[in-house]
Amino acid sequence: VQLQASGGGLVQPGGSLRLSCAASESRFSFSINAMGWYRQAPGQQRELVATITSGGNTNYADSVKGRFTVSRVNAKNTVYLQMNSLKPEDTAVYYCNANINTAWGRKDYWGQGTLVTVSS
Repeated sequence: VQLQASGGGLVQPGGSLRLSCAASESRFSFSINAMGWYRQAPGQQRELVATITSGGNTNYADSVKGRFTVSRVNAKNTVYLQMNSLKPEDTAVYYCNANINTAWGRKDYWGQGTLVTVSS
Protein backbone atom coordinates (compact mmCIF):
# COMPACT_ATOMS: atom_id res chain seq x y z
CA VAL A 1 0.00 0.00 0.00
CA GLN A 2 1.36 3.44 -0.93
CA LEU A 3 0.68 6.67 0.91
CA GLN A 4 1.16 9.81 -1.18
CA ALA A 5 1.35 13.08 0.71
CA SER A 6 1.16 16.56 -0.73
CA GLY A 7 0.55 20.16 0.23
CA GLY A 8 3.69 21.24 2.01
CA GLY A 9 5.54 24.45 1.27
CA LEU A 10 6.72 27.77 2.58
CA VAL A 11 4.28 29.95 4.49
CA GLN A 12 4.58 33.05 6.62
CA PRO A 13 3.81 32.97 10.34
CA GLY A 14 0.09 33.19 10.87
CA GLY A 15 -0.62 31.61 7.52
CA SER A 16 -2.36 28.38 6.58
CA LEU A 17 -1.60 25.20 4.69
CA ARG A 18 -3.56 22.06 3.94
CA LEU A 19 -1.85 18.70 3.69
CA SER A 20 -3.38 15.70 1.96
CA CYS A 21 -2.43 12.04 1.98
CA ALA A 22 -4.05 9.32 -0.10
CA ALA A 23 -3.61 5.56 0.29
CA SER A 24 -3.67 3.41 -2.81
CA GLU A 25 -2.97 -0.16 -3.92
CA SER A 26 -4.06 -1.74 -7.19
CA ARG A 27 -2.90 -5.32 -6.54
CA PHE A 28 -5.01 -6.28 -3.54
CA SER A 29 -7.77 -5.00 -1.31
CA PHE A 30 -7.22 -3.23 1.96
CA SER A 31 -9.09 -1.34 4.65
CA ILE A 32 -7.88 1.50 6.83
CA ASN A 33 -8.18 1.86 10.57
CA ALA A 34 -6.71 5.04 12.07
CA MET A 35 -4.92 7.63 9.95
CA GLY A 36 -2.84 10.52 11.09
CA TRP A 37 0.01 12.94 10.81
CA TYR A 38 3.39 13.05 12.51
CA ARG A 39 6.20 15.54 12.13
CA GLN A 40 9.93 15.66 12.59
CA ALA A 41 11.86 18.87 13.00
CA PRO A 42 15.62 19.01 12.37
CA GLY A 43 17.51 17.33 15.19
CA GLN A 44 14.34 16.17 16.91
CA GLN A 45 12.40 12.95 17.18
CA ARG A 46 9.27 12.30 15.18
CA GLU A 47 6.19 13.35 17.13
CA LEU A 48 2.47 12.86 16.82
CA VAL A 49 0.50 15.78 15.42
CA ALA A 50 -3.01 14.42 15.01
CA THR A 51 -4.86 11.17 14.41
CA ILE A 52 -8.35 10.23 13.33
CA THR A 53 -10.10 6.88 13.58
CA SER A 54 -12.25 5.34 10.89
CA GLY A 55 -15.24 6.53 12.91
CA GLY A 56 -14.00 10.10 13.01
CA ASN A 57 -12.65 10.34 16.54
CA THR A 58 -9.68 12.70 16.67
CA ASN A 59 -6.65 13.23 18.85
CA TYR A 60 -4.24 16.18 18.78
CA ALA A 61 -0.91 17.11 20.23
CA ASP A 62 -1.32 19.90 22.78
CA SER A 63 0.91 22.16 20.68
CA VAL A 64 -1.52 22.18 17.75
CA LYS A 65 -4.91 22.05 19.46
CA GLY A 66 -7.17 24.83 18.25
CA ARG A 67 -4.98 25.53 15.22
CA PHE A 68 -4.88 22.25 13.28
CA THR A 69 -7.79 20.10 12.12
CA VAL A 70 -7.47 16.51 10.93
CA SER A 71 -10.18 15.01 8.74
CA ARG A 72 -10.63 12.12 6.35
CA VAL A 73 -12.76 10.95 3.47
CA ASN A 74 -13.04 7.20 3.81
CA ALA A 75 -14.36 6.71 0.28
CA LYS A 76 -11.17 8.31 -1.03
CA ASN A 77 -8.82 6.66 1.48
CA THR A 78 -7.55 10.17 2.15
CA VAL A 79 -6.59 12.07 5.28
CA TYR A 80 -6.19 15.84 5.49
CA LEU A 81 -4.50 18.22 7.88
CA GLN A 82 -5.70 21.82 7.86
CA MET A 83 -3.07 23.95 9.56
CA ASN A 84 -3.99 27.50 10.57
CA SER A 85 -2.16 30.16 12.56
CA LEU A 86 1.13 28.52 11.70
CA LYS A 87 4.17 29.29 13.83
CA PRO A 88 7.89 28.96 13.07
CA GLU A 89 8.02 26.05 15.50
CA ASP A 90 5.64 24.14 13.23
CA THR A 91 8.46 23.89 10.69
CA ALA A 92 9.12 20.19 10.09
CA VAL A 93 8.77 17.33 7.67
CA TYR A 94 5.22 16.05 8.03
CA TYR A 95 4.54 12.35 7.57
CA CYS A 96 1.17 10.72 7.09
CA ASN A 97 0.48 7.39 8.69
CA ALA A 98 -2.21 4.78 8.21
CA ASN A 99 -2.93 1.57 10.08
CA ILE A 100 -4.06 -0.78 7.35
CA ASN A 101 -5.61 -4.23 7.16
CA THR A 102 -4.71 -6.56 4.29
CA ALA A 103 -5.04 -10.30 3.77
CA TRP A 104 -1.65 -10.63 5.42
CA GLY A 105 -2.48 -8.77 8.58
CA ARG A 106 -2.46 -5.32 10.06
CA LYS A 107 0.44 -2.90 9.98
CA ASP A 108 1.40 0.77 9.88
CA TYR A 109 2.27 2.43 6.60
CA TRP A 110 4.04 5.78 6.17
CA GLY A 111 4.04 8.40 3.47
CA GLN A 112 7.21 9.93 2.07
CA GLY A 113 7.01 13.16 4.04
CA THR A 114 6.26 16.69 2.96
CA LEU A 115 8.22 19.72 4.17
CA VAL A 116 6.43 22.59 5.86
CA THR A 117 8.48 25.72 6.45
CA VAL A 118 7.03 28.60 8.44
CA SER A 119 9.18 31.67 8.02
CA SER A 120 8.97 35.34 7.18
